[in-house]
Amino acid sequence: DMRMAESGGGSVQAGGSLRLSCAASGITYRIFAWFRQAPGKEREAVAAITTPTRTTNYADSMKGRFTISQDNAKNTLYLQMNSLKPEDTAVYYCAARTWQSAAIWSSVSSYNYWGQGTQVTVSS
Repeated sequence: DMRMAESGGGSVQAGGSLRLSCAASGITYRIFAWFRQAPGKEREAVAAITTPTRTTNYADSMKGRFTISQDNAKNTLYLQMNSLKPEDTAVYYCAARTWQSAAIWSSVSSYNYWGQGTQVTVSS
């Protein structure tokens, strides 16, 4: 039974911080990532971490503010978000790519497992 479940979303004022978690079970992934989708916008990549090298990638607008990490023992992915801005408001999804692909890390269609999403709301 393969599943992914996010937690840690909520409401915060601009400049605040949140930490998202994604617990994965039954999944052996090659890339573990966070995406987000704001109302009326396309889903966009936030950050990703690749196994086994633990190479990380970030979207330009998140660099320096967001940190992706993983706990292999718990098979859990994290996203630490600092200096949050109102434009960070979105539903955040974790995703896993379990197959070998040449697609860039930020390619939405290259991920084959998704969580249900968790809402992050940043007020000004």
